Amino acid sequence: MKVILNNDVPNLGELGDVKDVARGFARNYLLPRGLAFPFTKKAVELFEKRKDEIAKRKEEKRLAAAGLKARLEAEEIAISMPAGHNGKLYGAVTNQTVVDELLKRGIEVDRKKVEVPGRAIKSVGNYKVAVHLYEKEEAVVRVSVKGTSAKDEHAARNEPKHERKHEVKTEAVAEVAAEPAAEEPAQTEE
Repeated sequence: MKVILNNDVPNLGELGDVKDVARGFARNYLLPRGLAFPFTKKAVELFEKRKDEIAKRKEEKRLAAAGLKARLEAEEIAISMPAGHNGKLYGAVTNQTVVDELLKRGIEVDRKKVEVPGRAIKSVGNYKVAVHLYEKEEAVVRVSVKGTSAKDEHAARNEPKHERKHEVKTEAVAEVAAEPAAEEPAQTEE
């Protein structure tokens, strides 16, 4: 069934595109939600009138993608993860990890648009990660994965806890020592 998209539909197309879709998909999903119109003369005339508006919207998306591409390619992300002596990570850097790092820098990108080489980075080194933008535009982000020794990380995490426990114990001992001893009642012999 031929339809004209009234909105951008992920994995299908964008506003104004003519697509051939399954009848059930059109009838049960696209048409009831107002995402598309059946391909008729009336619908074609309607979209011909909106042609300038659609072209303007697509141009805005292209400009936004170009700006985002410039920002992404200027970024260099450094990620520290626990690793063994041979450089193998005790985890992996995935597209979600890259998205989280970009979000910390104020750049919001959809996780599905980030393509990590080999689906996940599992060793220390420098990598190039592709980010798919509007149409066929693509940005390349440099990612530097640095390994930290598992012993160093374990020590850093546990050190403050031991100090705090020691401080709490010494405070408790000081409080007990400062309390006056309760007087025991005198026992009388009968």
